[in-house]
This record gives sequence, C-alpha cells and structure tokens, in this order.
Amino acid sequence: MSKRRSIFSKYFFICSAVILISFICLGAVLLLVSSRYFEGEKKDVMERSVRSLAEESRVVMTDSPSQWRESVSDGINEYSVGSDADFILINQSGSVIISPDYSSEYSDIKFTEDALDNFGAQSSYLFDDFDEAFDQPRYVAGISFEAEGQSYFLLAVSDSSQRWHYTLDVMKIFGMSAGIVIIIVLVIVYFTVTKLTGPVKEMAEASKEIRKGNFAVDLPSYNVREFEELSNALNDMAASLKNYDTMKNSFVANVSHELRTPMTSISGFVDGILDGTIPPEEENRYLKIISSEVHRLTRLVRSMLNLAKIEAGELKPNMQYFSVLEPIVDSFVTFENRLEEKHIEIRGLDIDRVTLYADRDLIHQVMYNLIENAIKFVNDGGYIEFGFKPVGNMTVISIKNSGDGLSEEELPLVFDRFYKTDKSRSLDSTGVGLGLNIVRSIIKLHNGKIMVRSVQGEYTEFVFTIPNKPKPVDE
Repeated sequence: MSKRRSIFSKYFFICSAVILISFICLGAVLLLVSSRYFEGEKKDVMERSVRSLAEESRVVMTDSPSQWRESVSDGINEYSVGSDADFILINQSGSVIISPDYSSEYSDIKFTEDALDNFGAQSSYLFDDFDEAFDQPRYVAGISFEAEGQSYFLLAVSDSSQRWHYTLDVMKIFGMSAGIVIIIVLVIVYFTVTKLTGPVKEMAEASKEIRKGNFAVDLPSYNVREFEELSNALNDMAASLKNYDTMKNSFVANVSHELRTPMTSISGFVDGILDGTIPPEEENRYLKIISSEVHRLTRLVRSMLNLAKIEAGELKPNMQYFSVLEPIVDSFVTFENRLEEKHIEIRGLDIDRVTLYADRDLIHQVMYNLIENAIKFVNDGGYIEFGFKPVGNMTVISIKNSGDGLSEEELPLVFDRFYKTDKSRSLDSTGVGLGLNIVRSIIKLHNGKIMVRSVQGEYTEFVFTIPNKPKPVDE
C-alpha cells in the first residue's frame, strides 16, 4: 500500500502547521511585549511612589524632628499596600530603620556603602541583589534625601515573581483565546480544503474512467479559474480521445477491408488456378488481375508506412532548392497514356522558373497524388490548370481540373483516411483512399496549408502553400 498522503491531508497539514506556527510566534511576541510593558509600568509606578514618599517623609522629619517615625511608618505601610511593593527606610549606615508592618524580612538586612551609592537625589531603578543584601535579585527603585542633617535612603522593593505572575496571567488569557480561535479556524480550514480538493478528486475519478476507455466523461464548470481550465482541458481531452478512438476503430476497419478485398481476390484466383477451376487459357488474364491486386496491396502498405513515419516525426524533410516544374513534368510522363486517352489540355506551365525550398521526393509525391486525382476526375476533353504565386517565403500553388466537381457534403471529407467518393469508387477500384491524406500530411510537414474548393458541374481546385526559401529565424 502506498504511504503517500492525499492532497487533502497535505493541504490540511500545511494550513494547520502555518496557523499553529503563526500563533506560536504571536504568543512569543505577546510574551515579550507584555513582560516589557509590565516592567516599564512597574518601574514608573515604583519611581513615582518612592519620590513622592521621600518628599513626604522629608517634610515630616523636618516638621516633627522627634515624632516623625510613626508618621513615616504609616506612610510606608500605605504606599506598600497601594503600590504592590515593599517600601523601606534606611539610614546612612545601611540599616533598615522602618519597614512595612506586615513584613519582618528586612529587619536583619544590612546594605553596604557601595550598594547605597547607587541611589542619589534623583530616583534610580535597578535589578540586583545589592551585594547579597537580598537572597535573590529584586527590582528596586530608590532615592536619597537629607533631613535634620542626616542622609536617608528610601527604597521600593519588588521581587520578580510578580512579573512572571502577570505574564502568566496574560499567556493564560492568550492561550484560551488562541485555543478557541484555532479550533474554529481548523474547522473552517477542514471544510475549505475539502471544498478545494473536491474538484481534484472529481478530475482524478474522471481520469480513471478515461484510462478505462470511458470517454463519455463530462466534468462540470467550476468557479475557480484554474479548476475551470483543467476541467475544460480534461473534457477536451476526453472528446479528442473519443474521436481518436472512433477514428482508430474506423481506421482498423478500413484497413481490414482494404486488405481483405484484394487478398480474397488473390486467394480465390490462385485457388482457382491450382484446382483447375480456371481453364489454362484464362490463367494469364487472372494472373494479371492477381498482379494488379498485389500492387494495390503494396501501395496501401507503403502509404500507411509513410503516414506512420510522418505522424511519429520520424520523417525529416531534406530541404533543398529545385524548380516546381520538375516533379510536375515527371508525374505527367508517368500519366502520358491516360492524358492522351482523355484528351486533357494542360494549362499554366508556360511560366518563368519558380523555385521551391522543400524535400524534392516528398513534393514529387504531393504532385503525383494531386495530378493523379485530377486526371481521375477530369472530364473527357477537359483541362488541368496550374497556378503559382510567391507570397513572402511561401509559394501558393493551385491545381484545378474541369469536371463534375464535389458536393458541399464531400468537401470536408476529401482529406480523411480511406475516404472515397462514390464517383471515385466507380472510376478507380485500385485506389486505397490515402492519397489526399498523405498530401495534407506532407504539406503540414513543410509548415504549409492546403484547401479544396469546387463547383459542381464545373471544376475542383486544390490550393496549397510550399516554402520557397528558409523560414526566417525570428518567426
């Protein structure tokens, strides 16, 4: 069993991972911001409070030199409760003389002179253990002031646990909110990815049906441009494969028919000669028929091989310069007797030299097939007319013959494989219906185009283009 994950699981995993990583990054930023915000706010509150209390204490000490202790103690208790910090008063020798009533941890603390040098007339804010005066570093805002000729230090002390409690509360709120949002978003992502991958699954199922040979699939329209384009491409591919399958079946049937007919004739006549059914004096006539059918089979096989090579890209044209009259004259030499029998007039060959740049042998086959087709359908005493017109790096060539012409229904079919008009079947039983198809394939190989036009009772004309010089590089 394949361990490859489905496109749904991949998209869902990627979207979920992006969302989770985003929330983790957001949480980290929030943690940093909230920590710094708390520290900044705490610093402002502690410095403001220590300055205010220091001024109040200085005034009380100056106004009541002998009774200030109780008033200052009340102020320290009040500020300690209101500022969420412990305020302590230290004398110039470093001893704590007043601390909050609810705490006795400061009674044995002794600050060194170096530690107190951190505080001056302007408030200072530090995170330190002050020469191990505290058991662990603490946030301290302090200020010094003079009263009654003595120096005092007022400190606001707060341990770091408050910061972490604040940060923890913020992260709890963020975590709960993020959890709810993530659940909601993942549900939305689940249904969105399900809807997004739905068309992919439909197309995959359609592809499986096409692989099984069911070309009747018809994918619906989608409101996403890429899916719509892919859906149209698959529908077009299915239609093309259906047409190809129909053409393949028709091709096989036609080839089978074209091969079976002469082989049946050959087999019947040979058996007739061998078993004596055909008398000796008639054997020569039937051997000529057998020879004709063998040549017909040879032409069929050769034409099919040429078509297969062209379609497979194995036949590369040998481009060279030559006169357009060369393959035409060579073809007329082959059909000289038939031209005389039907008293056909040839027009349009009294021209100056017209040069082509193409594969001489392939163009000879084009001219041969078109001239043979024209001779086959030209009326007795009629004409075959040629036209040549250089246009840029291409030459437009037309071959027109008088005669009954083609109906509007027949025009679109003349280049199809094995297609033979009713008139063609009656005039030439040896043809295999591949001549014009080969002509079109060779002209396409030269990057040219071919068309046919006809007026019933008047003429049929084939018009095509062949290069007269190399194609420019920038085209």
